[in-house]
Amino acid sequence: MAEALRLAKKGIGAVSPNPAVGALIAQENQIVGRAYYARAGAEHAEVLALREAGDRAAGATVYVTLEPCCHWGRRPPCVQALIAARPARVYYAMRDPDPRVNGAGALALERAGIEAIEGPLGDEARRLNEAYIRHRRTGQPFVTLKMAASADGKTATRAGKSRWITGQAARHRVHELRHAADAVLIGVGTVLGDDPVLTCRLPGGEIDPIAVVVDSKARTPPTSRVVQRRSPAATIIATTKRASVSALGALRSAGAEVLVCEDRDGRVELADLLQNLVKMNRINILCEGGATLAGSLVEGGHVQKVCFFIAPKLIGGAAAPTTVGGEGIARLADAVSLRDVRIETLGPDMLYEGYVCSPE
Repeated sequence: MAEALRLAKKGIGAVSPNPAVGALIAQENQIVGRAYYARAGAEHAEVLALREAGDRAAGATVYVTLEPCCHWGRRPPCVQALIAARPARVYYAMRDPDPRVNGAGALALERAGIEAIEGPLGDEARRLNEAYIRHRRTGQPFVTLKMAASADGKTATRAGKSRWITGQAARHRVHELRHAADAVLIGVGTVLGDDPVLTCRLPGGEIDPIAVVVDSKARTPPTSRVVQRRSPAATIIATTKRASVSALGALRSAGAEVLVCEDRDGRVELADLLQNLVKMNRINILCEGGATLAGSLVEGGHVQKVCFFIAPKLIGGAAAPTTVGGEGIARLADAVSLRDVRIETLGPDMLYEGYVCSPE
């Protein structure tokens, strides 16, 4: 199953909004078939692994990272192919939360005389497909808040300089996060202050996420790098009716797409923006914005996960920007709590990662 999970990770960045899936077939302790789901619409991992195994799949053991599907989509159900191949048993790391499956795939295998066993490595499988799980269960996207800060919580100097707070290893991990994301979200303040390009700069031709700029008045310069970036992935300016027609026209002429969202108190309504991204099949959202956008996302209850990269530096100063803005809380009892916290060392820096606890 660990090998099947390793295979599944190869599909990250290309299969969304579908899940990343890996499959492995073993016959008498010999691997006779292995495959992964490579891109949305492609053949499923189980079918490809069965094809490689051929007649050796009969009586074999199948390991797959997600319960085999039992419904027709763009491809036939994997359960059908498994029943035809007649393996002795199928281990699946986790149940598929899709309402069309959710235990029905395993039940169909059992009824056909094929043993279906949930596990092992379910936690790892759920972590791999956390955005898919949330979307299938709630219809909402999975939002990760990423920040890079000094040990005293500053994201830039008082002069606004932020390159580079963290080191090369931490920045490499950020590009891995971008590779996994469907969209990267920033505010117009980040565009004006840092002029980022938001591409995925990893070896191997990784896929760029779309770039989304939250900009209620369309202040994003048409000459900014995020608008002018050379990437197949779109740049979207999420704005409101308050933006001038001329500014929107200039952005469109420069190659950006414009998404007019509902507004709240003159700002882009983030709930509406996130639902628009879901309609575009963008369900895994990475926020790399500044304190204002981070604060709005946290206060709105839109964040599911945080990834804070902490550098062993002290910047200081009341004027230096911090990580999460907004009004803030008055009582510690109202603080947003994190669970399943992991701490990882990346060169001289530390990655503090955790999931936001759901309100009771």
